[in-house]
Amino acid sequence: MKFKNVIYSAFLIILASQGYGQKANVVAADKKYDQYAYIDAIATYESVAEKGYKDEKMFQKLGNAYYFNADLERAGRWYKELFDMNQDQEPEYCYRYSQCLKSIGEYKKADQMLEEFNRKSGNDQRAKLYASNKNYLEQIKANSGRFTIEDAGINSEYSDYGSSFSGNKLVFASARDTGGVVKKVFRWTNQSFTNLYSSERNNDGSLSAPKRLANAVNSKFHESTPVFTKDGQTMYFTRNNYLDGKKGKDDQKITLLKIYKASLVNKQWENISELPFNSDQYSVAHPALSADDTILYFASNMPGTMGQSDLFKVTINNDGTYSIPENLGTTINTEGRETFPFVSNDNELYFATDGRPGLGGLDIYVSKIEKDLSFKEVKNVGAPINGTQDDFAFLIDTKSRTGFFTSNRIGGKGYDDIYKFNETKKLECLQLLDGTITDQETGLLLADSKLSLFDDKFEFIKGSSTDEKGQYSFDVECGKMYYIRAEKLNYETKEANITIAKTTGKSELNLALEQRMKPIGLGTDLAKTLNIPMIYFDLDKSFIRKDAAFELEKIVAVMNQYPKMKIDIRSHTDSRQTEQYNEALSDRRAKSTRTWLIKNGIDGSRLTAKGYGESQLVNHCSDGVKCTEAEHQVNRRSEFVIVSIE
Repeated sequence: MKFKNVIYSAFLIILASQGYGQKANVVAADKKYDQYAYIDAIATYESVAEKGYKDEKMFQKLGNAYYFNADLERAGRWYKELFDMNQDQEPEYCYRYSQCLKSIGEYKKADQMLEEFNRKSGNDQRAKLYASNKNYLEQIKANSGRFTIEDAGINSEYSDYGSSFSGNKLVFASARDTGGVVKKVFRWTNQSFTNLYSSERNNDGSLSAPKRLANAVNSKFHESTPVFTKDGQTMYFTRNNYLDGKKGKDDQKITLLKIYKASLVNKQWENISELPFNSDQYSVAHPALSADDTILYFASNMPGTMGQSDLFKVTINNDGTYSIPENLGTTINTEGRETFPFVSNDNELYFATDGRPGLGGLDIYVSKIEKDLSFKEVKNVGAPINGTQDDFAFLIDTKSRTGFFTSNRIGGKGYDDIYKFNETKKLECLQLLDGTITDQETGLLLADSKLSLFDDKFEFIKGSSTDEKGQYSFDVECGKMYYIRAEKLNYETKEANITIAKTTGKSELNLALEQRMKPIGLGTDLAKTLNIPMIYFDLDKSFIRKDAAFELEKIVAVMNQYPKMKIDIRSHTDSRQTEQYNEALSDRRAKSTRTWLIKNGIDGSRLTAKGYGESQLVNHCSDGVKCTEAEHQVNRRSEFVIVSIE
């Protein structure tokens, strides 16, 4: 027994010494982690974990280290260990683990983690987006299949990403080894720092061998994500906080990212300066220009950021100064990572985010920029551009519908790779609004009618005319409300509005125009011609009310215009009450109307009047038939039929 206890005690001492050693290793790894040396931290953490040491904080950091290096599959392994150890984790770990699960195609389990995230973070924009888009996979599927993709042909075994057009060149960032004696390594990824390279775009769409940009732009630290003005004379690009040989750091001694500007002088990039809204205390990166070069979009974690990084914009003033940075708001930004913006010549904002329900990692999304610079609905561009890993840095030539994007998907050549694509079908939802313009009275088709299309603020968009069949059409946007105005000589102008469906298809709006000068003749009912509604009488009464008198003035005006016209006044009731009662009531009302017209100047010899009761119903609402009040009202009418017009 004593010997057994000695062995047991010795075993405990060994375990204790091993535990102390593992804790010391974890402390060392924590230091590397805090300095963003994730690859070095991973090596130490994993060495400790593989020996059976379990620690909640260590699993969090090990998962994060892989997550921040976009290795979602390995991150998921350690997040699983974390949740197996303790299910009650902070909401952010629920979200990250769901992203990792998507990377291996486990969408059902990923959605379960999103439900847990939603339960814990009801006010988080990401939670709201998931709650309102639980069929997001179906929506993404509907947007998919619109691209053909292939390797761009310029990738290395290192990281290549973030391309931009510069004339006939593609400029991008690469961590490829340029053959220097000393290879400076970025400790976050343990790869070389990235420099800018350019490649000529050939007529067949291929790219020539990349060439490194001049040293004036490329430094010993990171350069990436350039963008060029339309005239090619100005470049904005991302670089670590480094200028004129001086490296800037934040309060924690970390060198962050800034946006710099360079000018093309004698075919060389010179006059490099940082933008005034940069700071040593936060990162500003990945510039993008509006179609007219007047607005600069970028990603940052500056004060006012909703999440890990948001998209912002500044106006570039005529004197070269910049407005105060403005957050793009909750239409675009979430508590996740919004990054790598790009604005097409069609005024579409493309960007990458992991803050929206997607396929895994960073997905690429698009939103149309309106005239007032607001943003329309954000849409996932779908597969095969987006996949289970990180997809970002989307770039498109709107004329050829070709472009490039970056991904770390399986099967690539390096850490990140640039892929070339061809868009075979646009994502935008399109609707055709058409209709027919007719004569309200005769139903005849009205050719050469003038049509005007207005937006929901009644601002004119465009005009058109009907063809020989009285038909018109406009291309309109889904989900928007429009006004249509129809005009034709000798007809009253008519306007109507319509809200377009949110799916691609066709909407119809037909309009019937009323003639200004309406033809009249024997048998014409002036009540219909003059749009005179039912002449109202009080219940069981036959005297003319003031509102009825207003309508009867129209009859007086027409009969004064045609002094020899004679009319027959006919009054009708619905089927309620008895036939005898209805006939007597309608007759009194017809004669009361005749009396009113005589009192207002019409010779009695030109007027006859008779009540028809319920004998001439215009619908099925006879005795014993159940009808609505509206159906009964159709039968209660007054007619003023022309019997002579010499």
